[in-house]
Parts: sequence; structure tokens; C-alpha cells
Amino acid sequence: MIPSSPFLSRPGAVEGGGADAGVASHYGDPFREQRLLADGQAVVDLSHRGVVTVSGPDRLSWLNSLSSQLLLGLRPGQSTETLLLTVQGRIEYSAHVVDDGATTWLVTEGGEAAPLAAWLQRMKFMLRVEVEDVTHAWAVVGATRALPEVADAVVTWEDPWPSIGAGGYAYSTIDDGEHPGRERPWFEYLVPRERRKEVVAATGLALAGSLAAEALRVAAWRPRPGFETDEKTIPHELDLMRTAVHLAKGCYKGQETVARVHNLGHPPRRLTFLHLDGSQHTLPAPGSAVISEGRTVGRVTSVAHHYEMGPIALAVLKRSADASADLIVQDGEEIYAAGQEVIVAPDAGQVVGRATGFLRSPR
Repeated sequence: MIPSSPFLSRPGAVEGGGADAGVASHYGDPFREQRLLADGQAVVDLSHRGVVTVSGPDRLSWLNSLSSQLLLGLRPGQSTETLLLTVQGRIEYSAHVVDDGATTWLVTEGGEAAPLAAWLQRMKFMLRVEVEDVTHAWAVVGATRALPEVADAVVTWEDPWPSIGAGGYAYSTIDDGEHPGRERPWFEYLVPRERRKEVVAATGLALAGSLAAEALRVAAWRPRPGFETDEKTIPHELDLMRTAVHLAKGCYKGQETVARVHNLGHPPRRLTFLHLDGSQHTLPAPGSAVISEGRTVGRVTSVAHHYEMGPIALAVLKRSADASADLIVQDGEEIYAAGQEVIVAPDAGQVVGRATGFLRSPR
């Protein structure tokens, strides 16, 4: 079990729930914290995240053979992300990846670190690799800008979202340069747990809670494992082909499904962004039904109150759901009107997608 954060002892701190338990959801002023985080004037404690390391000379070629991303030749300090899929192409594990020249660091949701490390241990065979769940020793701190003042003390992962990586493909309907994810650069700093407070103090920045980070994530259309994903999720449905999948990297488990769906161009579901009616004082819970013309067409996956846009959400809908229709979100007896912004196009002919460039390098 991941120990609770020491920052929860700060005045005004309110602990998060569910997947964000163990860290503060806010410190008394969520909207101010959100604005500061968006402006690069705050950091967020993400020490409930999991961290797995893979060391040894075969680490990158081995991870490359197992996962969806091209990891061969990953340079020290270079950031990417990858997926471990089932034979059916469904997402089993998702990891933020950075290599420091001797060790590959995998950042996951807190509950995924131990099972991911155990799965990797079973796949070692005779290769020269060592796998360790180091969540007990390393914590994660998030920010929307580079923090050169602490760079020497930490390992840094820079989110490639929403850039279309080498071998990647965008399933969204807008040009890459207009993607709202461009307004949310994102960095995760891996910090020794015993030095967490020291490193945060060294930044000279305020602390924001997990609610602030989540609101900026939802506004950036950025999928999160365990929220936008379920046991049936394939990468195409969430537009993860742009950052987490290399379409020409060679064999890995689930590749046949990835290629088949990509060639057909019709994933069965699609991620969408919702603008929720702000007249009510509550927000619908994740899992709430999304209804179009009297029938349920999907579910809400993430909900946030954005400091500028108001209530917003991500939802996963059936591909057949009318992309131009106004929607209703139903949470028990509560009804919320919702306007949709298409993220993943229901029609393959509408996508902007293209394979481009090289693996993302650090700024």
C-alpha cells in the first residue's frame, strides 16, 4: 500500500478519493490552485502514482518486444508512453516511459505498479533485465512547465500528448496544431520519497491538488488509465494511437488487432468531450449514462469543474452515436444537458491522422 502524502498535513488539505486517495484533492481553494497550475506557478503532488524500473543491457529491446511503442534507440532523457495489450488488442497496462541511460522508468497508476512488475517478472526468461516496483522509494510531482531548479535531483518525464509521434496516427477531427492539449504541457518529476518536501520547496511554487490536475487533463482531452479505459478498450478509441502506438515497429502482443482496426478505420467506440450544463450545483459521477434520442450511447469517464469552461467531462460513446446531437447525462435522478465536441471521429474519412516525425526529445 502506498503511504499517504505528508502534504495532507498542510492546513486546508482535503484528501482525494478513489484512485486519487492518499494525496490532497485540494488545499482549500481549488479554482485558484487550478489557475496557478495552468500558469506554471504551482506543482501537484502525485505521490499516489506507481513507479516501476527496468534495468540491465537488454531492457529497451525487451520492453520493445512486449509493448506497442518503438523503444529501440530511446535516448537518455527522452520521453514517450507505451501500452501492454492483450492478444485481442485491449489495453492491459499503460506506462509513461523515460530512460536515464541505465534504467528505464515506468510511471503508472498506483494500483497498476505491483501487477505490472509481477507481469514483467514472468516475461523475463533468460534476458539481462531486472524489474522492480520502486513505488515505496520514489514519488511523482507534476507541473505544467520544466523546473530546471530541481532537474539535477529528479528524473523527468515530459508528456508527448498531443504530438503525433513517429509511427503514430491521430484519430481526432482537428488539426494537430489546434488540439487543446497544446495548452497543457505536462511534466512528471520522479523524486525520492524522503526528499519530496525538500524538492517541492526548492521550486518555490505553490501546491495544487489533484482536482486541478484532473481539470486540466480533461480539458486537454488526455485519457487516463482506469478512467477512460475498461476491459474492452483498444487504443484507437481514445486517440492513443498518436502517442502510445508505433504502427510499423514489428511484432508485439495485440498488434494484429491494432493493425486490423486501423486498416478498417472504424473503432467500435469513440472518446468525446462534453460541455455540461452548469446551472446545477453538482456534477455527474463517472459511469453516468450518456443518452441520445432516448437511448444510452455511452458513459461518462471523467468529470471536472474547469476554472474557465465550467463543468466538463470526457465520455466514451458508441461509434454510431450522432456526433452532431445534443446529449443528456443521467446520474440517478439527476439530468444534465451536454453539448459534445468530437475527439475521435466516428467516420474514418474525417480523421486528420498521419504518421509523422521522430520520438519526442526533451526540450
